[in-house]
Amino acid sequence: MQIVRFTSPLTSAAAVGIDDGEQVVELAGITTVGELLRLSSDELKERCASADGPRHPSGSVALLPPVDGRMEVWAAGVTYRRSREARVLESERAADVYELVYDAERPELFFKSVAWKVSGDGGRISVREDSGIDVPEPELGLVLNAGGEIVGYTVVDDVSSRTIEGVNPLYLPQAKIYLGACAVGPGIRPAWEVADPYTLDITLTIARGGETVWDGKASTSQLNRRLDDLAGYLYRADAFPDGAVLATGTCLVPDLPFTLQDGDTVTIGISEIGTLTTSVVRGLDAMR
Repeated sequence: MQIVRFTSPLTSAAAVGIDDGEQVVELAGITTVGELLRLSSDELKERCASADGPRHPSGSVALLPPVDGRMEVWAAGVTYRRSREARVLESERAADVYELVYDAERPELFFKSVAWKVSGDGGRISVREDSGIDVPEPELGLVLNAGGEIVGYTVVDDVSSRTIEGVNPLYLPQAKIYLGACAVGPGIRPAWEVADPYTLDITLTIARGGETVWDGKASTSQLNRRLDDLAGYLYRADAFPDGAVLATGTCLVPDLPFTLQDGDTVTIGISEIGTLTTSVVRGLDAMR
């Protein structure tokens, strides 16, 4: 089952529903994902089980990113050994920063995107025109309710400029926070349907001109952090009244000097969660 946000064929407005693989059932009275994330985990489970709105065949509706309203997307950094190695390699002056944060008690957490900037499945991501090396970063996303409970999982692409962050880690916001740098989707897999989030396979495929130019596979079993700890740190001194998505770090980083190019197709799959596919454009004007 997936909680999905989509364009209703009946009203042409954004709607929220439950996709069981055969049909999408709208959640009557619910217009945003944020409304659902104001509920407790038990309340959310009960609300999903009682979906009773209009029905549409699965695959017949246009999916939208499963973030909206006042929701925010945040991300954790250097949570996998591969990510630590890649950051150390690309950094020109501050490689020890990444070594230290990998084993530190406090994780690296940073703001990634407001809801309106997020792309969804079938949408576009962008690489900056002032950067030379840009990569997708496939990540398991935690869907957190207003109380900080992990109520679901989704797929996140934390698009990053390795060129900009490599010069100085203080440039991380410019490397990671811009229009087209975040994709989330295709939907939300409820947490109660995922037996073990630490055994999920993650795949990344990058296609160019119809040919695969990079692919890789890893697992959440390689994660160096506990998911509930990451969520706890995010909510320790902040409030998210409509919930949040927290990307948990990447374990698949293409080797230097690989970079995304205009026209590439990026496909990220996480077993039991879903597959997120986006196309690449270069620069702000193309993303607009």
